[in-house]
Amino acid sequence: MPLKAAPEHQALLLELQALDTRLGQLTHRAATLPEAAAVDELTMRRDDLHAVVRDHTGAWEDAKAELTRTESDVAVVEARIARDQERLQATSSQKDIQALEQELAALAKRRSDLEDIELEVMQTVEDRSAELEASRAALAALDVSVAEAQAARDAATDAIAAERRQTEDDRGVVAARVPAELLALYEKQRARYGVGASHLERGMSSATGVLLGGSDLSKVRAAAPDDVIVEEESGAILVRTAESGL
Repeated sequence: MPLKAAPEHQALLLELQALDTRLGQLTHRAATLPEAAAVDELTMRRDDLHAVVRDHTGAWEDAKAELTRTESDVAVVEARIARDQERLQATSSQKDIQALEQELAALAKRRSDLEDIELEVMQTVEDRSAELEASRAALAALDVSVAEAQAARDAATDAIAAERRQTEDDRGVVAARVPAELLALYEKQRARYGVGASHLERGMSSATGVLLGGSDLSKVRAAAPDDVIVEEESGAILVRTAESGL
C-alpha cells in the first residue's frame, strides 16, 4: 500500500531538505576553506625557506672553517719566520745565513699570499653571514604570517563548526515532527540519490530544475493530497504546496 502522510507533514520534508543541503554546504566549505589553502601555501613556502636557511648556514660554517684553516696556515708560517729569524740572529755561518735568508724570503711570500687569501675568505664569511641573517629574518617574518593564517583558518573552522551544531540541532527539531515512516523514506531516498525531498513549484521540480511533462503533471494532479509521491527522475519525495501550480 502506497505510503500516505498529511500534507503538512510532507511540507516538513522541505525544511529538512534545506537543512541537509546546508549541512552539505558546510561540509564542502570546511573541506575547501581558502584560509586552509593559505596555511598550506605559506607552510610550503616556509619549508622551502627552512631549506634555504640550512644551505646558508652550511655555506657560512664552511666559510668560517676555511677562515680558521687559513688563519692556522698564517700562524704556522709566522711561527717559522720567527724561528728562522732567531736562528739567523744566532748563527755566524754564511752558508746558514744565506739559506735562512732564502727561506725567510719564501716564507714572507707565502705569508703575503696567505694573507691575501685570508682577506678573501673573511669577505666570503661576511657575505655568507649576511645571506644567513637575511634568510633567517625572512623565515621569522614567514613564521608570523603562518601563525596569522593558522589563526584565521581556526576561526573560520570554529565558525563552521558552530553553524553545523546549530543546523544539526534545528534538523533534529524538524525531524522529530516528521512521522517515522515518512522520515525513513526521506532518509532512504536521500542516502541513495543525494536528495530526499523536492519541491514542486509552478510545475517545476526543485531537485531537477525541470518542468514536469503533461502526463507526469496529470498523475500528480490525480493523486490524493496525502499520497506520498516519489519523483522518478530525481528519486526524491515530491512535495506539493500552494505554490505547486496544480
